[in-house]
Amino acid sequence: MHHSQHPLFVVLSLVVAVLGSWTALDLFRRVRSHIGRTRAFWLGTAAVAMGLSIWSMHFVAMLGFEPGGPVAYDPSLTALSLILAMAATWGAFFWAARSAQRFRTLIAGVAMGVGICLMHYVGMAALRIDAQLSYVPAFVVASFAVAIGASTAALFAARREHTLAWRAVAALVLGLAICGMHYTAMAGLRLAPTQGASMGPPGAPPFALGVSVATGATVILLLALLASLYDQRLNVMAALDAGGVGYWELVLPQMEFHISPRARTIFGLDPEGAASHDDILAALAPEDRARREDVFRAALDGTADYDAEYRLAADPSRWVNIRGRVVAWRRGRPWRLSGVMLDVSDRRRAFDALEESQRRQRLLIDELNHRVKNTLATVQSIARQSAKDAASMAAFRAAFEARLVALSETHNALTRGGWSGASLRELLVQEFAPYAPAQVRLDGDDLSLPPRLAVALGMVFHELATNAAKYGALSTADGLVSVSWRSDGLWLAFSWAESGGPAVRAPTRRGFGSQLVEGTFARELGGSAELVYDPAGFRAELRAPQSFDPPAEPPLRAAS
Repeated sequence: MHHSQHPLFVVLSLVVAVLGSWTALDLFRRVRSHIGRTRAFWLGTAAVAMGLSIWSMHFVAMLGFEPGGPVAYDPSLTALSLILAMAATWGAFFWAARSAQRFRTLIAGVAMGVGICLMHYVGMAALRIDAQLSYVPAFVVASFAVAIGASTAALFAARREHTLAWRAVAALVLGLAICGMHYTAMAGLRLAPTQGASMGPPGAPPFALGVSVATGATVILLLALLASLYDQRLNVMAALDAGGVGYWELVLPQMEFHISPRARTIFGLDPEGAASHDDILAALAPEDRARREDVFRAALDGTADYDAEYRLAADPSRWVNIRGRVVAWRRGRPWRLSGVMLDVSDRRRAFDALEESQRRQRLLIDELNHRVKNTLATVQSIARQSAKDAASMAAFRAAFEARLVALSETHNALTRGGWSGASLRELLVQEFAPYAPAQVRLDGDDLSLPPRLAVALGMVFHELATNAAKYGALSTADGLVSVSWRSDGLWLAFSWAESGGPAVRAPTRRGFGSQLVEGTFARELGGSAELVYDPAGFRAELRAPQSFDPPAEPPLRAAS
């Protein structure tokens, strides 16, 4: 008896095999990316999808089988062929997923190829026709070789696939393996008519069986593919949630809005409650809502992605970054947008802190430049006046170095205070350090002087102490220098009084010391300086504002 295959069903069987292989291999990827019970679930799903694709391909192909007589199928053997296909596929995927070792993949390929062949020959045994079936051994061996070789190649390709191209190659190879095995085996089929014998108890008609098998298999395969896509979505959502990222979708023009629990948490909403698009808009700070409309329109026009940061109305210190884009169009118009939401409050605070740090750095640099210029001007003045008053180079060097040391000590005091201020008592103590403690009396509460005032007073105290050591109370063992001061928070008043030293005579000319004292307080600080050359002892009454915006009230007089 001669038999043939209808070309239409040959093409349909190949389509079913490739589609089923694509779905099964995609599910196989889930097997490798899960563990525990989830892994077992996806392993079973992949096996069912692959077994159904092999089984349905066989019976779709058999719809085009024309043996020249009526055809029916034994239901029990048909069901057994399906079980064999699923079992062989499950074993192959199980071994291939356990390890990346090549020999395991080879074992899995052999198992799948053998399973495909067994399914075919058991399915053929379910065939009920008025003929005796036999096979050419060479074609049987060839069918096993095709199934095993192509199945092994497909599993190797499936293990390597990371792109759609690799997946397509693996699915095509496996689909060709299934079809190649089937039609190789069918090429070796021989039918011998049976004289006067019936084909046995009536079975399921081939067309009804083929249609029902193809329909059911297609539905199951589509469900498996949808389950795979849903699992992929869940994995993406879980990854976003683990990263603290919320997800949102907006469908136009109905403005149907979906937002993930993490996104609701970011906006301070109930993570388990409902949240509409209006709820999200209401959560934004009022001044940001108008700006949001411009960004939204630009995203709808396709001119830019949606990317903006907004303050929250409930807590202006919190910022949310919303990103998204149009992902679907209908009739040339945007239909659906999707994107993510992130809490960027920490980043905004870091940016604000960086901006404040840069502002302070610029301020410090400007202040440093100003202080360096002032210091150089002071050194220049000290050098000029020291040279003017010096009788010799040695005298100039001694006076100049002493004044530089005094200036340096004042800067050291300011450095210890971070240049935010220097201790008034510390300035006086370090200036009188070379002299006997019994010759010095300090009276007043310790004050923190601003840098400019500290530098000026440091130089003044040095000149007054040097003058006392040369000509005044500190030049004798019985002399005494009393320094007192007081402050009302606005004005600072000093009283410098010497006693027990040589008789004081008024100078015949104004030297650097008197010029420094009077010039510093009167001109630089905006205060006043009164120098009294009493024969009993030199006195100085000094007044200066603690700030550089002197008040209208008259200055204090120092405590005597």
